[in-house]
Amino acid sequence: MQVNVSYKESMPLRGTNGAGHTTLFDTSLQYHGTGSAPSPMEVMLESLAACSMMDIIGILNKKRREVSELTAHIDAERAEEHPKVFTAVRIIYRLQSSDCTITDFERSIELSMEKYCSVSAMLRASGCRLEWSAELVQTKGTERTLS
Repeated sequence: MQVNVSYKESMPLRGTNGAGHTTLFDTSLQYHGTGSAPSPMEVMLESLAACSMMDIIGILNKKRREVSELTAHIDAERAEEHPKVFTAVRIIYRLQSSDCTITDFERSIELSMEKYCSVSAMLRASGCRLEWSAELVQTKGTERTLS
């Protein structure tokens, strides 16, 4: 895996992966940025959510559970001194589904956070405490055929 990050005269930084996809990084005016894009640490939290959500969706799909909508809200704490690493992260996952049970949803989160999600593993290895909770909203199902 390779990526490139470039700076040309002003923020934001532009990250590009091998497929040509771009990610922008910035910081606040206080730190000589423009505030036009997320900071690297915010992108790390977004990456944690995206990594675990991809796992959760895949696990629920294998269980033939409908996923109408899935969101993750993250609240994080950082160390007071440099390097200001994450010390605690709390995630609230919210799923809208017509047929998923809270047991299946919680188990999919547990599998992601403890076995599959590389981002959560890296954060735990750094000493960060990870906590999560699940909220399930049952929606009226639509008829569908499972193949």
